[in-house]
Amino acid sequence: MFSLLISAAVSSTLVGIGIVTHLKSGITVFIGITGFIASYYLVGFLVRKKIAAVQHALEDILKTGQQRMNRKIQQFQTKPGGNIKLMQRQIEADQKVIYRQALDFSERLVPFKKWSLLMGRQIATMRLQFLYQLKEFEQVDGILSTGGLFKGPLMMEPMLVAMKMARQYKNGDLAGAEKTFKRRVKWFRGDRGTLLYGVMSWMYVKNGEPEKARQLLLKAKESTGNEALAHNWVQLSNDRVKNFSNTGLGDEWFGLYLENPPTPKPQRMRGNPNKGRGF
Repeated sequence: MFSLLISAAVSSTLVGIGIVTHLKSGITVFIGITGFIASYYLVGFLVRKKIAAVQHALEDILKTGQQRMNRKIQQFQTKPGGNIKLMQRQIEADQKVIYRQALDFSERLVPFKKWSLLMGRQIATMRLQFLYQLKEFEQVDGILSTGGLFKGPLMMEPMLVAMKMARQYKNGDLAGAEKTFKRRVKWFRGDRGTLLYGVMSWMYVKNGEPEKARQLLLKAKESTGNEALAHNWVQLSNDRVKNFSNTGLGDEWFGLYLENPPTPKPQRMRGNPNKGRGF
């Protein structure tokens, strides 16, 4: 990494100066170490400042796109009787445009991999999320299979772990998904583990193992306090497997594309719109 090389060069130069000027060895060593640390943090500060500028611009792309979609949704909601399926297709198309823009923009962070040890993993993490939302799962699988200390995505958020589990399940590797769940869920205390419990219990149910799901949900409802998980536990405890549903987990659940969200029902206007207001 360039920052380490620059810091080492500065340190070596200072040590060399100390030797040439016949400074005491202790002072020379102190100057060398101080020079290395000071230059490393100075270079790091300047690089982080440039990285932050790119990241803020990326956040603006996502924020602006989300605001634009929210305005469309609000306009649609003020016009009852509209074509809901058409609106859903328009929103999905807008989302794809936003994620594609963000994915392309993330390439601007690539040059910083030479300066930051973790930048490669941060880029992989961002690309994983954008590609997943674009449903380009072959590339998602490629990123997830990347190993190495400085290459693979950072599994620091429940959604990222859930994405990995979902891809393992879709690729027929339930055992792998279970292993990922057990390894990662302990890092997400309280309600942060809700999504992972929901995903794993759903997989058990789909695999014809409702009792495993029920036992897992017993632990989940106590550790997370989530009502949707508690509801599913009640359903499985009463042998109502068909009533098992992760709909209560909301957008995060449907964002995994394991199930399609229910189609919203159109709002009905009260009274006759051509004869005034109904009461």
